[in-house]
Amino acid sequence: MSFATDSPVHSSSSDDFAALIDAELEVGSSGSSPDEQDNEEEEVNADSDDDDSDDEEDDSNDDLNDHRNKRCKTEKLDDLEGPQGSTSQGLIEEKLVSLNKDTCTHPGSFGQMCILCGQRVDDESGVTFGYIHKGLRLGNDEIVRLRSTDMKNLLRHKKLYLVLDLDHTLLNSTQLNHLTAEEEYLKGQSDSLQDVSKGSLFMLEFMHMMTKLRPFVRTFLKEASEMFEMYIYTMGDRPYALEMAKLLDPKKEYFNGRVISRDDGTQKHQKGLDVVLGQDSAVVILDDTENAWTKHKDNLILMERYHFFASSCRQFGFDCRSLSQLKSDESEPDGALASILKILRQIHHIFFDELDSDLASRDVRQVLKTVRKEVLKDCKIVFSRVFPTKFQPENHLLWKMAEQLGATCSTETDSSVTHVVSMDAGTEKSRWAVKENKFLVHPRWIEAANFFWQKQPEEKFPVSQTKNQ
Repeated sequence: MSFATDSPVHSSSSDDFAALIDAELEVGSSGSSPDEQDNEEEEVNADSDDDDSDDEEDDSNDDLNDHRNKRCKTEKLDDLEGPQGSTSQGLIEEKLVSLNKDTCTHPGSFGQMCILCGQRVDDESGVTFGYIHKGLRLGNDEIVRLRSTDMKNLLRHKKLYLVLDLDHTLLNSTQLNHLTAEEEYLKGQSDSLQDVSKGSLFMLEFMHMMTKLRPFVRTFLKEASEMFEMYIYTMGDRPYALEMAKLLDPKKEYFNGRVISRDDGTQKHQKGLDVVLGQDSAVVILDDTENAWTKHKDNLILMERYHFFASSCRQFGFDCRSLSQLKSDESEPDGALASILKILRQIHHIFFDELDSDLASRDVRQVLKTVRKEVLKDCKIVFSRVFPTKFQPENHLLWKMAEQLGATCSTETDSSVTHVVSMDAGTEKSRWAVKENKFLVHPRWIEAANFFWQKQPEEKFPVSQTKNQ
């Protein structure tokens, strides 16, 4: 089995191990072609997937045992530099200084075998990177070293990392048996799977599923890839994640196997950057679910959810007709992805072109905070009957959101107030706003500004008077 060809990832960090194993151990074929490996990874049956994984690891361990004492062919080193100035050669030169089994630090293992010396490794510390290759586990020190090396390489090419959620962020999927009678027309409008690059609505009958790509997603990925090394990270299972990656990136131009599913995470019902080979200070996350990233909220750009199918609306408790039922869709030029792409360009520009600090010491999380605080920086907001009685206003989500967007929040009205946020035009403060010619807006005005990272037209968020007033 050739790890260099079987490994789905071609980023500099993951190539380090693939190239190193081939050069060091001259591992030959174990009888599984790359195509067969892909088919195994895409198998929907989880139990079958696990059996295949065990067989592969056993075969691979035999290869490692057979070849672990073979001398490295140093003439291969000149051919191992990966794409965009990969750090592979530097890693190999460093690691080949000593191959003595007694001094090997066991930076990583594959099937309980050290990827360098071939010795059995029983230590379970570190993190498993199954999406790079089944059974690959890297030690904590090696992860730190790889991240540092890859970070330097990425910064040289003026790139950061972008972690992308799938569902409700880049696309929307539904089970075929969840389609309503109003949505049956979609089955006749689905695009061909023969050339997915030209379509946006796909019926995946073998998965009993239909998927709709979010408008502007192909342009978004193309332009974002010029500024970021991109990962997919979904709470869906691995077979689903890989199928969605095929629809989004049929030519494997953007993700190159950097597809992380819930099967690869280290915490149940949570996403974490511990399985991303990038430093936290250089990672931007796009996701529609804030609670999935409890440890990395400072890296997160919260996305407005894409609800194309009726089942998606029902899932989140919305009693409304979906885009598919309305036979409508988001705007390409003015939709969520187009708006966020502008923000990503701004973040990238500030990080690389406006900061005075040393490049390696810069932190994209601080850039995110700076950009976010510009959205409502000249606004002073008073809330009227938005919070529950006896609730501390400064602890409410909307209050915190407004402050993060740069607004000043207050409980009392005065001449400096610019906006009154209310759900009822009949309250005392609402009437004051109208009398004093201040903006009276619905709470959704703040939420929209938070999603689009841009102050929204106040007239689009009017407040009506409740009937009992």
